[in-house]
Amino acid sequence: MIHPTAQIDPSAVIGANVSIGAFTVIGADVNIGEGTVIGPHVVIHGPTTIGRNNRIAQFASIGGDPQDMKYQGERTELVIGDNNLIREFVTINRGTGEGGGVTRIGNDNWLLAYVHVAHDCQVGNHTIFSNYSALAGHVEVGDWTVFAGYSGAHQFCKVGEHAFIAMGCLLGADVPPFLMMANDQGGRPRGLNTTGLKRRGFEPDRITAIKRAYRTLYTSGLSLAEAREQLVAQAKDSEDVRAMLDFLDRSERGLAR
Repeated sequence: MIHPTAQIDPSAVIGANVSIGAFTVIGADVNIGEGTVIGPHVVIHGPTTIGRNNRIAQFASIGGDPQDMKYQGERTELVIGDNNLIREFVTINRGTGEGGGVTRIGNDNWLLAYVHVAHDCQVGNHTIFSNYSALAGHVEVGDWTVFAGYSGAHQFCKVGEHAFIAMGCLLGADVPPFLMMANDQGGRPRGLNTTGLKRRGFEPDRITAIKRAYRTLYTSGLSLAEAREQLVAQAKDSEDVRAMLDFLDRSERGLAR
């Protein structure tokens, strides 16, 4: 299961039924869960923990030092969950001491070729990052979010669950849950990701409540403060609207409007 040309540090912990391809390098303080398949010419630096049944394609670079001038060599880590697909030339960096110390990726995510996840990012579950999409440092991405090809997020942006970021869209502000962002240089809201919600089994009444909240926030002409007051009332009957309201209250870079 481990190719004879692979180089594995003695301190690395390799689980049962792990496959490691030719010329792959596994560094110190790396822990790889059982059933994970790692292709040839992959480099994994530690401290990094990778869960079970992941598939990592050739030439991926995992757990490298953060690309941050404030990083001074302090111990930081990368934590990757289970059942993720990481394709060719993906780069994922560890965290920084000032940013919490951990870059984290959840379960059942797809990171396609040339995707970059920078230091201190927090990525949920069931996300898709298409080719050449990228996250700058400290970005938070909720569950079931999709980044299309060549899209990206500015550092410290937050993207709520079930959002869809269209091809070439560059985010400079926070994106609430369920939104669809256009392929605009600054990223503009273009409605809801209703197709994705239907695919995930959202009932019509849930989608109706989300649509009402979207109209309140984006097409009513209300100020953000006025829209928030209406969302508070709507959230009493909808957990999804409550999630949008909670996201709004956590926003630090301002809301994409």
